[in-house]
Amino acid sequence: MVQNYFELFDLKKSFNVDENLLLSAYRKQISRFHPDKFSTSTESDQLQALQSTALINSAYTALKSPLNRAEYMLNMEGINPFDVKDTSMDSKFLLSQIELREDLEVIKDQKNSLALDNFIERVKSFIKDNETSISDAFTNLGDLKLATALVRELKFYEQLNTDANLLMDEWL
Repeated sequence: MVQNYFELFDLKKSFNVDENLLLSAYRKQISRFHPDKFSTSTESDQLQALQSTALINSAYTALKSPLNRAEYMLNMEGINPFDVKDTSMDSKFLLSQIELREDLEVIKDQKNSLALDNFIERVKSFIKDNETSISDAFTNLGDLKLATALVRELKFYEQLNTDANLLMDEWL
């Protein structure tokens, strides 16, 4: 009986997941329940295959992105990093987010694609640094409170990255 998504893919529970191993394990699992393999099976077996496929897809979605993976790992510990009752965030971080949003607005108003490229690279660097810090919080420190705060920050960075890339797509 599978206890968690990591076990489903025969992976060690860790923030640092080898994405190639994850993809390979996903493909192996998903191929076991392909609808063609169950076309002549009983309705019950077909339903079970469909449910297994849904579980495998949910597990893969949860583990393939660092943000989703960190959120899942915290959920495993009974922590919801996006609990609406707990909105505490570091004030310096929030101020930096306001500044980044203002920078993006200026770039948008100026329609400066070179500045937008540089901005996107800067945000990607923040994301990479944040992911490294999350890894340290889980792996070396075992500090779930710090991991929770960092996951919240990562969500901000990811949204900023999405918004900047959408702007770039508009301009292309």
